[in-house]
Amino acid sequence: MTQQLAFIGLGLMGGFMAANLAKKRLTVKAWNRSPNRPGITIAHNAGAILAPSIEAAVKEADIIFTCVGDVPDVNDVIFGETGIINHAKSGALIVDLSTIGTQAARDIGTRLKAQQFRFLDAPISGGDLGAKQGTLTIMVGGEKRDFEECLPYFEAMGKTIIYCGPSGSGQAVKMCNQALCAVHMIALCEAIKMAEQQNIDPNLMIEVCQTGAAGSWALANLGPKIVDSDLEPGFAIKHLLKDLRLVQEIMAESEGKLPGVSLAESFLKVVANMDEGAAKEQGTQAMIRYYNQENNA
Repeated sequence: MTQQLAFIGLGLMGGFMAANLAKKRLTVKAWNRSPNRPGITIAHNAGAILAPSIEAAVKEADIIFTCVGDVPDVNDVIFGETGIINHAKSGALIVDLSTIGTQAARDIGTRLKAQQFRFLDAPISGGDLGAKQGTLTIMVGGEKRDFEECLPYFEAMGKTIIYCGPSGSGQAVKMCNQALCAVHMIALCEAIKMAEQQNIDPNLMIEVCQTGAAGSWALANLGPKIVDSDLEPGFAIKHLLKDLRLVQEIMAESEGKLPGVSLAESFLKVVANMDEGAAKEQGTQAMIRYYNQENNA
């Protein structure tokens, strides 16, 4: 018997992921809090059934995916007055694809278990391009049997799917991922500035360096965007700043410090405040604006 799926959250990433599930001829009922978002159309055109409410989306679902912004958003769509737990059938598997931090995932998992639901934290990495192409990395925490049940659906959305351990473990690995992303952005911007200072075409630098020990996803994918002055978001600054807040909260628990993350966070905050705050909607590659500002000062 084919399982019924629900997908809550059709933003920049969620719309493509719901679409990729629907393209596998799976029954996907989808819902988004805000109307008229491009992801809604993307999911619908791929075959997802648009639901008028959370209740309509989840009441018959065996597996319910959520992909929203921050901890309060996840809590709202799951535990709120019109949330998932009020309408889903007992024993349903709730899979959160958002980035919410380790402790929040553990807390949500505990609350859901007490109310006879199952839970996987399954944060994603790969940006809008990875979501569109179905090549995301998905880091999963929770019960191994629930992971195995959900694996075929993860494989419809991602290329690298890793079971990381008990509840919260997916988020724990994602926090490390976000620390790397933030510090990689500093290295990328500085390498581009160094190339320019030496009258070397930044595209040449990117072509050469991505093949060696300095290669990274950021260099290969975001480097060309910086050179082309393309600051459109594959992953917005505001979202990375949210993730870095979660990273810092984790480190504060043990009074630990991550100087590189703190430096990247400070640069991103400067850029986020540009254009009267509108720049926070730009992609993380817009960190180059910090360097451009410094060089022109």
